[in-house]
Amino acid sequence: MDTLMALMPIILMFVIFYFLLIRPQQKRQKQVREMQDSLQKGDKVVTIGGLHGIIHAIDEGTVVIQSADGTKLTYDRSAIRETVTE
Repeated sequence: MDTLMALMPIILMFVIFYFLLIRPQQKRQKQVREMQDSLQKGDKVVTIGGLHGIIHAIDEGTVVIQSADGTKLTYDRSAIRETVTE
């Protein structure tokens, strides 16, 4: 019984750590994955590097983004940080 009481603060810290840090991060990763899976041609996006553009073409693992000056760049689908809604 004494060992359980001694371990209780450690267990409590782990539970708090889980709910404050791990769980929100997992939810965010799930949202990003769903957003990346639902990308379509014509979506306005921002990459993790900060490039703003419109999806010109898309396939299983890559996305071709057209920037404002007409340049077309190929990125991994996982490099898309967010879609932009105006």
